[in-house]
Amino acid sequence: MKAVLQRVKNARVEVDGNIVGECGNGLMILLGVAKEDTEEDARLLAEKIVKHRIFRDENGKMNLSVKDIDGEILVVSQFTLLAEYRHGNRPDFFASAAPDEANRLYEYFVELVQMHVKHVGTGIFGADMDVTLTNWGPVTIVMDSQVLKNKGK
Repeated sequence: MKAVLQRVKNARVEVDGNIVGECGNGLMILLGVAKEDTEEDARLLAEKIVKHRIFRDENGKMNLSVKDIDGEILVVSQFTLLAEYRHGNRPDFFASAAPDEANRLYEYFVELVQMHVKHVGTGIFGADMDVTLTNWGPVTIVMDSQVLKNKGK
């Protein structure tokens, strides 16, 4: 499971001109689910993300988490994070989970994050979405559950 975290002042996602999800100060997360991902991958990423200290404290040091600042989160599914691009000029997405399983794990990830953050907005799984955000910093972090699984190795 791959996640791109962007520290934002605000973010929103629209489908057919209608806002379907949004957040204020906090994180916008693009989430891609791979074929081999499980609930453990979702749990590892969710736990790491809500505790990750990328917000500034009173001394200007990145020392606070989204929980610490009482921030909000917007989670948008994005299977293209699993693109294979080494061969040719057209990416393939064979590493992405099948839509039903990807949606199940996406929703599970959202549920886990909701246990720690007051507001979690979402996009619509599988829809064409317009995402707008104001990146704060800018700060962008890429996380992979496989890295978290293998951190002791």
